[in-house]
Amino acid sequence: MGWHWESTVIAMVAFGILYWLLSKYAFGPLFSIMEQRRQLVLEQMNTAESSRKQAEANMAEQKAALDQARKDAYDIIEQARTTSTKQADDIVQTAKTEATRLKDDALKDIESEKNKAIAALRTEVGGISVKIASKIIEKQIDEKSQEQLVNQYLKEVGSK
Repeated sequence: MGWHWESTVIAMVAFGILYWLLSKYAFGPLFSIMEQRRQLVLEQMNTAESSRKQAEANMAEQKAALDQARKDAYDIIEQARTTSTKQADDIVQTAKTEATRLKDDALKDIESEKNKAIAALRTEVGGISVKIASKIIEKQIDEKSQEQLVNQYLKEVGSK
């Protein structure tokens, strides 16, 4: 078995023809499909990166909206607390004013009734004085009888 240079040349020529045929009909479409696949993977990676950035932006936006909602809720609670405190103070002030008014009205009523009672007493005392005077004049009694009439008068006035 020897080495033949012709068979080496034929093998090289066959390899060249095979390589040329493969590059013309197989490598072109294969590389084209591989390039399309590479483009698709790059496109999907870019889309995924864009989606991730969009999701981060949405998450930051939602977090800001949540923080704003919490702040608004806190403001509403504080406003309600302030309003309720003010209303409570207003109610207390109104109650105090009403109590003062009722007290003043009661004092005026008491003073009025007192004045009426004094006027009635004066009228009655005047009437009783006139009766006593007429009894004294009628009887023309002595000093001891007068003292008894005065005591009786004082008892009558004291009982009323």
